[in-house]
Amino acid sequence: MRIARVQGYRNRQALVKVCFTLIVLIFTYRAFTVSDIQAKDITLKTKASKNSEFSLVDKSMRGNILDRNDNLLAINLIHKKINLDPMIIQDEYIDLLANALEIPIQDFSDEIENKRAKNRKYFIVKDKLKVNDPILKNISELKKKRSKVCFNEVKIPSLSLVDKAKKVIGMKPTTRESIKFIKCSRQKIAGVAIESSGFRYYPKKDSIAPLIGKLNSENIGVFGVEAEYDRYLAGVNGIKRISDNKNNSNIYYDAEVIKNFEAGENLTLTIDSDIQFHVFNAIKEQAEFHEADSAAAIVLSPNGEILALANYPSTNPNNLKSYNADDYRNRVFSDKTEPGSTMKPFTMLLALDKGLIKATDDELIDVTKRIGHVLPDGKYFNITIQKILEKSHNLGTVNISERIENEDYYVTWKKLGFGESLGIMPGTENPGLLRHYSNWGLADKRTLSYGYGPMNLNLAQLARAYLVFANEGAIPSLKLIKTENNNESFEQVFTPESTKRISEILDSVASNDGSGYRAVIDGYSVAGKTGTAEMVIDSSYDKEGAQRTYFVGFSPAQNPKYIMAVRLDHPKKCFVYRRPELKRRCEGSNSASIAFKKAMQRILINDSEINSQVES
Repeated sequence: MRIARVQGYRNRQALVKVCFTLIVLIFTYRAFTVSDIQAKDITLKTKASKNSEFSLVDKSMRGNILDRNDNLLAINLIHKKINLDPMIIQDEYIDLLANALEIPIQDFSDEIENKRAKNRKYFIVKDKLKVNDPILKNISELKKKRSKVCFNEVKIPSLSLVDKAKKVIGMKPTTRESIKFIKCSRQKIAGVAIESSGFRYYPKKDSIAPLIGKLNSENIGVFGVEAEYDRYLAGVNGIKRISDNKNNSNIYYDAEVIKNFEAGENLTLTIDSDIQFHVFNAIKEQAEFHEADSAAAIVLSPNGEILALANYPSTNPNNLKSYNADDYRNRVFSDKTEPGSTMKPFTMLLALDKGLIKATDDELIDVTKRIGHVLPDGKYFNITIQKILEKSHNLGTVNISERIENEDYYVTWKKLGFGESLGIMPGTENPGLLRHYSNWGLADKRTLSYGYGPMNLNLAQLARAYLVFANEGAIPSLKLIKTENNNESFEQVFTPESTKRISEILDSVASNDGSGYRAVIDGYSVAGKTGTAEMVIDSSYDKEGAQRTYFVGFSPAQNPKYIMAVRLDHPKKCFVYRRPELKRRCEGSNSASIAFKKAMQRILINDSEINSQVES
């Protein structure tokens, strides 16, 4: 039988071929150009590449802070925590897990049920565990065990041949009932993880907190050394970009370093943590005994290294539950105050250097006549320079200051560093003030001679000035960071001869004849000067007894090894010497000098080098 072709068959066939060819060509073109399709102004290729890229942050480890003897003052430690997923923990393990966590079984079981009822999948059951905590060992052992775990399982019977046939022809198969049965197997515990977290730890706690400072939740220093030297301690986080590598068929992902990782630097301070401990405890005891608002102290070595820098009140920086910014206040650097009579030795030094006094035993100073607002006390009439310093005599000091030119005062005080920043902790330090001598009146120079008037300073500046007695009249810069560079520069302020003579007098101040009688330490030589300054309250000096009391001294009196300045702010309870039942007005002689003695005595007793010299 012959089949007749439909009219136009060839034309239709040609059309089909052309259409098919066009479709193939279009498909081929699209296959090669699909990656260049624009989607919101971004090609699919670019979009795909971006979707396959992600960044990894390699967090830097913060540097440690150490003292001069490599004792740790701040260190990064690791805490462990135990994280549970209550939704997948097997019931058979509840009792075992409670025992491993050292939690009562019933309490733990109730807590798990409570979390399950709230559909909680994240439960930190133990936090801040030390790496050697026995609980961690218990959990590790428990995770290795396999125990019999039973659970309900539901199974639906398979279709019979008849039901399969019904399904083929479109009929509904016979309804099958599910079968429940208990299935048991030996399994490891599920939903228990031991996780790590880093934290900053301060081994010396409150004894050094205002100096070292602390970190915030972002691991950034916010107080003290942690803040001032944050850029050195913090290091730099490394950043890597992970992306698809089209040039290597064997490795799909390739890490590109965007920023190199840099570990934080360790910082070694000049601080001696043992001396720091003794000083802090001494000022804390005396501040509490004398009911002072606060206290501060600093200990220096002759070359200007800071051996201790203590403040009270303080706090334990490891306690994250309580916080008071005032407990981190570094009063040694931040409080600018008038230093009172602790400045009198420098007035005498300047006058002696200028040849205005001799400071000999036969040189007498008339203290019977009023000078400005300073009146005679009626006790003394003609006294020596030694007696002026021993008794901290204001009129005798003013008498000497009248002989000194304003410019000489100003230039010398500038050399001592008053009114200038120490450059150690710029973000913390208040450099105080020294007004230019061209703006002084008569009263300014007179009050300047005994620590008032056109100047105020911080305690570190005051202690540094006393370094002239350890360096034959020269003064070095202060140092808080221990470095390998031993190039030390000194500025000569006074002559060695004048410095030696005033130093001998200060030795007698810290004796039973001087105002520093309570700073005397049996078996050791001490020199120094007391000071008392009225506090400014509501822009005027308080006449009701609000005082700052000072003692600045050094030991041994010859060739000093330790120079210390102590300040108590507004002590309210002081007593007569050898009559502790009798109260009296608080001064440097009966408050700050006691704190100095307590601290210096503990330092000297624990110094084997000085003890061997004393014994010999």
